[in-house]
Amino acid sequence: MRDGQRASIMKSVKSLVMAAALVGAAGAAVAEEGGAHSQPKPPRQQWSFAGAFGSFDQAQLKRGFKVYKEVCASCHSLSRVAFRNLAEKGGPELSEAQAKEIAESYKIKDGPNDAGDYFERPGRLSDHFPPPFPNEQAARAAMNGAYPPDMSVLAKARGYSRGFPLFLADALPGFSYQEHGVDYIVALLGGYTDAPHGVELPPGQYYNVYMTGHRIGMPPPLSDGVVTYDDGAPQTVDQYAKDIAAFLMWTAEPHLEERKSIGLKIVGFLIVLSFLVYFTKRKIWANVHH
Repeated sequence: MRDGQRASIMKSVKSLVMAAALVGAAGAAVAEEGGAHSQPKPPRQQWSFAGAFGSFDQAQLKRGFKVYKEVCASCHSLSRVAFRNLAEKGGPELSEAQAKEIAESYKIKDGPNDAGDYFERPGRLSDHFPPPFPNEQAARAAMNGAYPPDMSVLAKARGYSRGFPLFLADALPGFSYQEHGVDYIVALLGGYTDAPHGVELPPGQYYNVYMTGHRIGMPPPLSDGVVTYDDGAPQTVDQYAKDIAAFLMWTAEPHLEERKSIGLKIVGFLIVLSFLVYFTKRKIWANVHH
């Protein structure tokens, strides 16, 4: 090996070592900063829909919808979900009659009619869930200035960094953890506590250990027994939080099961194709002397 090549290799090795040291230092700094601000990471939950073979638990989705309807719907909209979606495959899979009954329990603003007036009518399967407030200003006025976000894609919009080195895996296609949002929702709903000594909160603010800055404008929405389950599931804050989080994962990605099914079929096809290409190549070149 020539001296120039040897020097080039040694320089490359030194560069890699320095890069690894910098990454490690950055990870340590992030961890130290997280500890300084006492911002805990949401505990990782076990979800039926996680992984390549995961699927939604229909019973859990039905319970989650019940929590949304009885607790969350008074403040949060679900504007991207239509009533008919509740009866579609891969979701709560209510009967069409049940979905129609739910739709008719809502009043939908429609019009104008022949006289040019707007009017209210019972909801239809094709309608989307109406917002609880007519506009943002009305929502802020009712919520002490806070604006409740739409919950349609909340499970995908929310998340957290898992820190070094797991954030490296999250950056790789096919290896990223897909359940950041639902873990965060569960932790947030159960993260209300009294403010530590010396911490003063402004009026209308609540202390939550998992909220950025630990201040949140939403009062604790859940308490044990606030929603009655008919299937014998525990009526606790932890169970409510997991059920509504799973339901919001479905609203954010209603075709998750179909997407995974198609993905597995494509992977299987590519594996078979790879074997066919390999053996075809072997057969074509078998009698060619090198």
